[in-house]
Amino acid sequence: MTRFLFIIPIALMTSTAFAQQQGQDVCARDASRFCRAHLGEGDQVVLACLKQHRARLSKGCQALLTRHGQ
Repeated sequence: MTRFLFIIPIALMTSTAFAQQQGQDVCARDASRFCRAHLGEGDQVVLACLKQHRARLSKGCQALLTRHGQ
């Protein structure tokens, strides 16, 4: 039982990290295309830049931002 309770949090953390990585992959091309100058300034700055260029983003990146309430 203890072993089972230990595995659940690890599985959840792994799936969350995998989902975040997929999200980064979806917007990576758009970020390098439209926000190259801001890539080293942190995630919030890049997010703000992506939101400024929302109309020009790929459909996948637009959908990801929408799913995350951005």
